[in-house]
Formats: sequence, structure tokens, C-alpha cells
Amino acid sequence: MGRWRPPQPRSSKYITAEGYARLNEELKYLWKVKRPEITQSVKEAAAQGDRSENAEYIYGKKQLREIDRRVRYLSKRLEDMVVVDRAPEPSKQDTVFFGAWVTLIDEDDNKRTHRIVGPDEIGIEADFISIDSPLARLILKKQLGDEICLKKPDGSEVYYEIVGIRYTP
Repeated sequence: MGRWRPPQPRSSKYITAEGYARLNEELKYLWKVKRPEITQSVKEAAAQGDRSENAEYIYGKKQLREIDRRVRYLSKRLEDMVVVDRAPEPSKQDTVFFGAWVTLIDEDDNKRTHRIVGPDEIGIEADFISIDSPLARLILKKQLGDEICLKKPDGSEVYYEIVGIRYTP
């Protein structure tokens, strides 16, 4: 058995304006603040002498590699992003599109509200779901009052009705 894994499907390139600003701030922080701090600490650790047994030096170099990897990823990812910074026209505000806050109600009258965002924004807020997720793919382009059926990995099905759609400016 080898270690080869098939490539992952490419994630969507869409992102909200807030998500883009957050990733851009992370990139600036890593490049302008964090990396110079770590570089200085590695320089000081290297001045202490033997680098082969110097834990501060070894750990600092490891941190620099991780920062550089993240900076490369963010730089590459941000230049390919499509920022969605406006809501659909008023005549289409009852249809689910990217960036919408969608309120769903299930068979037991439990309400759930989710915002459809880009894959780079999930994990920031508990109620954000990726546009690539199965639930988001089901509700995209649906309208207020539509019912959907979500098939879970265990084979069971959950039915939802869309009871609210709103867009934040």
C-alpha cells in the first residue's frame, strides 16, 4: 500500500467581503509581525553557538517553515478569490444565493439558521456552512417555502422547509 491519495476536488473560489478582509489581515499579520519576530528569535538562538542541540533554534526554524507555508497558501488563494460583496437585486431576494442567511425548520419544528459562505470561512462562526457542503448545495437557488430532503451518511433522511432568507449588506 502506498501513501498516494487521489487529489481533493477544488473548493469554490467564492468568499464574502468580510472573509476576504479576515484572510488578508491574517496574511499581513504573519508577514509583517509574526515572521520578523520569529526571525529575530532564531537569529538570537543561532548566536548562542551549537545549533544541532539548540531547541530554540530548531523550534524557531520549524515555526518559520509553518509561517512561510501559510503565507504561500494565503497569497496564492487570495489572488484567485472572487469576492461576493453585494446582495442580489430586490426581486430575487426570496431565492437562496451565496452569502444568504437561511432559516430552516425540520419535521420536529426545530429552527436552524445558516449562512452560506466560502470554504475558507467555515469554522469562524458556528452557523456558517460552506457553499460546497451537501446542505448548501441542496438549498442553493431554492425559494422561500421550498422543502428539501437531506440524506445523511447513515442513510437516514431529514426534511427541511425554508422559512427565512435574508441578506446582510
